[in-house]
Amino acid sequence: MSSSLADWKGVPAPSAHLLEGRYIHLEKLDPARHADGLWQALEGPGADPKLWDYLPYGPFNDRGAFDAWLNNHAANSDPYFFSVIDRASGEVQGILSLMSIVPAQGRIEIGHVTFGAPMQRSPKSTEAVYLLAKESFALGYRRLEWKCNNANARSRYAAERLGFTFEGVFRQHMVVKGQNRDTAWYSMLDSEWPAIRAGFERWLSVENQGPEGQLRGLAQCRS
Repeated sequence: MSSSLADWKGVPAPSAHLLEGRYIHLEKLDPARHADGLWQALEGPGADPKLWDYLPYGPFNDRGAFDAWLNNHAANSDPYFFSVIDRASGEVQGILSLMSIVPAQGRIEIGHVTFGAPMQRSPKSTEAVYLLAKESFALGYRRLEWKCNNANARSRYAAERLGFTFEGVFRQHMVVKGQNRDTAWYSMLDSEWPAIRAGFERWLSVENQGPEGQLRGLAQCRS
């Protein structure tokens, strides 16, 4: 890989308000339109009891605190939050963000991934990450990151399944909710994206959909 970046001029910050997928679309977080649906998806009946275990906030037992949290995120450009809208039902079923955005270096991260129960272990969760990765590399970013608590087995599994490369663990990186956090770091590079993108698109395609789920796994679709 060439190390010459003599013509590098940086890239723009994210500004998309709508990203269209097959199962879902992503809309820039708008609490006025999304708060009720997010409250039901993340804190309502049937919500995943482990959803907040490794996040620096939540659970929210008080709607006012939840709304304040959403309003704060909506007002900021880093993290740049999106709500996940199920295309079939129109329901708001989760949120995630682009964050740690460094346009001058072409570095960006997918984080704050908070999916309600209807999204988990479904094509919708995979497509949400695909859409943000696709947008990041289309803007010209060189490096897409994924970071999580090293104790969070679900997030580490997701990162590897989605095509990120494990880079190591930052020990005693943070204190979260009064607990030590060792942080696992993963990345995806622009040179790797064409093959990873093709795998996502094969996995999400109509041809790969069977009556009980996908016919080929995501890793198989990349090979």
